[in-house]
This record gives sequence, structure tokens and C-alpha cells, in this order.
Amino acid sequence: MANILIADDAIFMRASIKKLVEESGHTVIGEAADGEEAINKFTELKPDVIILDITMPNTDGIEALKRIKAIDPAAKIIICSAVGQPAIIAKAIESGAREFIVKPFESAHLLAAIEKIMRN
Repeated sequence: MANILIADDAIFMRASIKKLVEESGHTVIGEAADGEEAINKFTELKPDVIILDITMPNTDGIEALKRIKAIDPAAKIIICSAVGQPAIIAKAIESGAREFIVKPFESAHLLAAIEKIMRN
């Protein structure tokens, strides 16, 4: 099972994702409300997986993704965002995201993405 960091500016979304992943046997070791906090928590907590929103204050998810990958190129990051345009998805994948889940999402899709990147 994975130790997970959730970064989303919406408290209800963090709570929803946390409930889902914990019910699946994973552990949420941290939460962040913006990109800067996500970068700091990543450095401090060293999670197995980061679930990262794009639209967040201070530092957006794409910038946070790039900075986390600069710290640890092996970081396993899932972008989970309502911003699902093909150009944004491509930019996220090019920047190092392993998976991209569009909100609203099916629980099974997020759990499958976590399982997939934990195997790789």
C-alpha cells in the first residue's frame, strides 16, 4: 500500500480523495492546499504517490509538478484536475506526471492509477 500526499485547494476534494484512498488500504501522510505547500510537504514527508490538482493558489500544479520532479525525478505524481483539455494533459505528462485523472472522476479510475504507478 502507498503513502500518499494529496494537494488540492478544495478541502472537500482533499477529504473525498482521502476517504477513498484510506478505504482502499492506502495511508494519507499529508495534505496541501497549494503548490508551495505541496512541494514543502513532498520534501518533508517523502510520499510514495502525490495526487496533485492543477488549479491552486500561489504555485499551480504544473509548476509544483516540475519543481517536485527537479527534487526527485522518480517522484510518482498523479494529476487530478477539472482542467482536462488535451493541451493541459499533454503538458502535465511532458512535465513528469505519470497519470492524469479528470474531475469529476470515477473512484475506480483513481485507485487504478495509484495501483499502476506503484507497480512501475
